[in-house]
This record gives sequence, structure tokens and C-alpha cells, in this order.
Amino acid sequence: MPVNLPDKLPAIEMLKKENIFVMDDFRASTQDIRPLKILILNLMPLKITTETDLIRLLSNSPLQVEVEFLGLSTHTPKNTPIEHLMSFYTKFSRIRNTYYDGMIITGAPVEMLPFEEVKYWNELTHILDWARTHVTSTFYICWAAQAALYHFYGINKYPLEKKLFGVFKHTINDPSFSLFRGFDDEFYAPHSRHTTILSEEVRQQPGLTILSESDQAGLYIACSRGGREFYVTGHSEYSPLTLHNEYVRDMEKGMDSVSIPLNYYRDNDPRQPPLVQWRSHANLLYINWLNYFVYQATPFNIREIKQLGEL
Repeated sequence: MPVNLPDKLPAIEMLKKENIFVMDDFRASTQDIRPLKILILNLMPLKITTETDLIRLLSNSPLQVEVEFLGLSTHTPKNTPIEHLMSFYTKFSRIRNTYYDGMIITGAPVEMLPFEEVKYWNELTHILDWARTHVTSTFYICWAAQAALYHFYGINKYPLEKKLFGVFKHTINDPSFSLFRGFDDEFYAPHSRHTTILSEEVRQQPGLTILSESDQAGLYIACSRGGREFYVTGHSEYSPLTLHNEYVRDMEKGMDSVSIPLNYYRDNDPRQPPLVQWRSHANLLYINWLNYFVYQATPFNIREIKQLGEL
């Protein structure tokens, strides 16, 4: 089944060129089926790129998905045309009484700031609290995962000596957990961050379970309330060229100690094309999340999410 998207969203044409099946509002309205309602709070600066990356994965499920984008009232992005934001993004005040099957909150380029110094921190924490009673399962990515773990559990982030940058091997702590159905024993995922969360601090919290880790990248996925929240420190949604574009950007800025993304280019040579090793497991990750923790878990009456406990 396709993803149901707002008419004229730029991602539609981009993904059609990749042979990805997407559907606009007009065609979807003729189908007699309730799609999964997925809310995306997109905190990344290049919003159209992130929209496309996430929709690429959501569209690969056999379930029909209706995507809605949420913006912040306390922050105006500088890298996305205001016309795009006005056309495709809604404000929290308009949806605060709405219930959603699933929600995705992206990373943000603010990880070196203390959480409380982020301009939109108060608005974000209000949304995090709201999601616990209005969303069946929420998928936090990178900085959003750190922010949610800090807000809900007081778990701190710590600066790394140098940027964690590249594609890293991961293992699964509980292969029977349904998020990993179809996964290999070892799989790869991209990371790009300057801070980290300590696994030992997460293990001290009885409400949290570490699901996947990496010898090089550390904690990758944790969950709480049986899958009502997933905290993902990497970027499985990245397209093949995202790390390359980031590397080139940092080089052009003349940033100190710019390192080549590890395990990314063939033979670790930036003159060679990237070797994509994470695409299949990225698709599985989102398909399993949508199926087992969104579609299978949402009450028939979506308003009963408010009474939904641990999955």
C-alpha cells in the first residue's frame, strides 16, 4: 500500500522517480480504508530532504499510511521556504485534541547545547508529554531520542572526543522482539553525532530496555512501555548520499578535524562511491514498527489510546 501525502508535496515527485509508490489526497479519498495516521515532527533544517527520507521508508509497508507534518510555534526554520511550511506543516494548537496511530520525531542540529537552552525546549517537552496519551507508538530519532530519554528519565548526553560519523555494525539483544523480525544477527546503520548516551545509565532505569547496540557506536535502540516509545540514536532513514553531502559540507566549511565517514565509501576512499549496507534493515525496521507497534496495537476506537497501557 502507498503513503497518502498532501497534494504537491515535493517528496511525491522525487519518490516516483525512484519507483516508490505514493498517493496524493485526491486518489486516497476514493479508497474505502482507514489509513494509519502518522504525525511527523520534523526538526531537521533541510526539511524536504528529511521528509523524502522518511516517506521512502514508510511507503514500503503493505499498510496505507496518512502522513501529517508538525511544526513548532517557537522556532522558524531558516533553510526551508516559508511557503512550504505554510502549505504542508500544521501547528500543535490545531492537533492537540487529535489522536494518532504513530509519531516520528527527528533529530535536530542542537546537540551541543544543554537541553534547557534549546529555544523550543518547553514546547517540545509539552509535545513529548502529549504524545504519551495521544499516540500509540512514538519513534524518536537521534537528538530527539536523547531529548526524550532526558525528559522522561533524566538520562544525560555526553560529548564525544570526536564526531561519531559513518556506518556501523550492530547486534540485537533480544532476537525474539518483534521489531527485529527478519533481521540478520548483525546489521548496519548510519550514525552522525557529537554526543552519546551511556548504556549503563539506561540499564539502571527499570522502565527502559536496550534492544540493539554496537561495539563502535554504542546504544542504538532502546524502548519503553513495551514499544510505546522507541529511542533510536542512529539514522537508518538516511539516503545513500546523506553522509557524503554532510562530509562535503563540513569540508567546505573548513571545520577542524573533519573525518571521513567510516565504513561508508568503498575502501574508505572518498573518491569512491558509497557502499550502501543499511537499506534493507532500514526498511524492515520501519515496516516492523508500523505493523507490530502501530497497526496491531492501536485500539479500534483511536480515542481509547488515552487508556492504552504498556504494549
